Amino acid sequence: QVQLVESGGGLVQAGDSLRLSCAASGRTVSSYYMGWFRQAPGKEREFEFVAGITWRGEDRLYADAVKGRFTISSAAAKNTVYLQINSLKPEDTAVYYCAAGSLFARAPTDFGYWGPGTQVTVSS
Repeated sequence: QVQLVESGGGLVQAGDSLRLSCAASGRTVSSYYMGWFRQAPGKEREFEFVAGITWRGEDRLYADAVKGRFTISSAAAKNTVYLQINSLKPEDTAVYYCAAGSLFARAPTDFGYWGPGTQVTVSS
């Protein structure tokens, strides 16, 4: 079993930056590939892939929509994955979820463990 808890969300203004954290626990957590997804308002059935990383950080994957503004990183010794978001835009408003999966992939269905999410709201 893997447990994930996100933190770092909040209400910010356009142009601000945020760093989201995902604390992972579980005996086998280091064997999983970690990803960040988001769910925008009014799209409750859609989990948009944002970024993914392996625990040692040698492989990273980004959605085209966030390249250049989002940076994913991992601190394996702390079992924590981060998502740095710069130059926030109102369209970044969403619930951001951390997920663990067994494949280096983008599809939500490839991730078996999810955190409860953290809300990010960007005002214009």
